[in-house]
Amino acid sequence: MTEKTGTFVVTHAEPESAVVRDVETAQVHTLASNPGLAVHDVLEGTVAPDPPLEVTWQVVEIDDRRSIELIDSDLQPTTQEKALGADAAVGEVVTEERAGTGEIHVLRVPDGEVDSAAQDILDDEETIARGARLGAVRIEVRRSADDSVVSVRYLPD
Repeated sequence: MTEKTGTFVVTHAEPESAVVRDVETAQVHTLASNPGLAVHDVLEGTVAPDPPLEVTWQVVEIDDRRSIELIDSDLQPTTQEKALGADAAVGEVVTEERAGTGEIHVLRVPDGEVDSAAQDILDDEETIARGARLGAVRIEVRRSADDSVVSVRYLPD
């Protein structure tokens, strides 16, 4: 095995160890020690096999580190997000860049399923991984039962 440089999201953390997932390849690495990482932290850096057995990994370099806050917002999607959702087919995801940086994903869901769809998005590890790829520090999930729309806002600040 060889060292790997990339962006990793922390999926599990204990005082003595942590598990990180490469956001590009989805490969999972169990760290032999925890250098102060918490769940939903994003680590840009290098990991390498931990000698002598090389069954666990260690962080050898940290280029950047940030946390991503995942928010189950009580706010409605914006008028623009509702309009994007209205034009989408049920189950379709519409992606739009935000003014400046970040992205907005709008999902049209079947009537009566906005709460369960929003919860699925909040529980999905890929939501945090996508946020890490997009440089987000905050992810807001909003819903509108009246419009059957769920929006996910990947925000850089």
